[in-house]
Amino acid sequence: MTFDEPARLARLLAAQQRAKALFDAIAETGLIRAGVTEQQLSEEVHALAAERFGLQAHWHKRVIRSGPHTLLGYPEDPPDRTIEADDILFVDLGPVFDDYEADLGRTFVVGSDPHRHRLVADLPRVFDDLKAEYAANPEITGAELYARAQAAAARRGWTFGGTIAGHLVGEFPHSGFPGERAVSYIAPGNHLRMREPDADGRKRYWILEVHLIDPERGFGGFCEELLSTEG
Repeated sequence: MTFDEPARLARLLAAQQRAKALFDAIAETGLIRAGVTEQQLSEEVHALAAERFGLQAHWHKRVIRSGPHTLLGYPEDPPDRTIEADDILFVDLGPVFDDYEADLGRTFVVGSDPHRHRLVADLPRVFDDLKAEYAANPEITGAELYARAQAAAARRGWTFGGTIAGHLVGEFPHSGFPGERAVSYIAPGNHLRMREPDADGRKRYWILEVHLIDPERGFGGFCEELLSTEG
């Protein structure tokens, strides 16, 4: 069976561009600020997405974490917290546009703390390091790229905070993709080549997640977007 891979990739990229436009709107409208709770901010982001982008469906829960909550992984659900005057927070959204999933995460700093600002600056640098590793190594496995994520974080003075460094993405819902669950993640247990087709013979497209933390200072940061963009 053949698949129109250029069309699949084009729709994934279009979904990502719309998600990026949503994040631009979040920043430009001043929603990121001190004095609101994580839950309040989540509700405001949801309202903005519906009003400006007609967005109704999200394939995963909206995640907004601030302060010490930024040390925590996706599965955890900490109690609500008020964003402070000198703080850090990240927003992780999984919007669905035209039946294709986007997955985008960005980190914001409230205040002028240099350590928090350095972390935000290092997030895209580590992302680019790992994207280059992926591009240069056609045989790389999920486990190998995860190990390189840990090393890339350490080189810049951070700890890699995620139990995974990414996952498959595609048509909604990607959780219904054929094959074993373990090979859906960039994680220590995935020893399959990342460019291996899925069980239906389709290309597998990946989201790369970078979660950097500073356990001593008690904060972290997060970014994610498409890693594999070849059709």
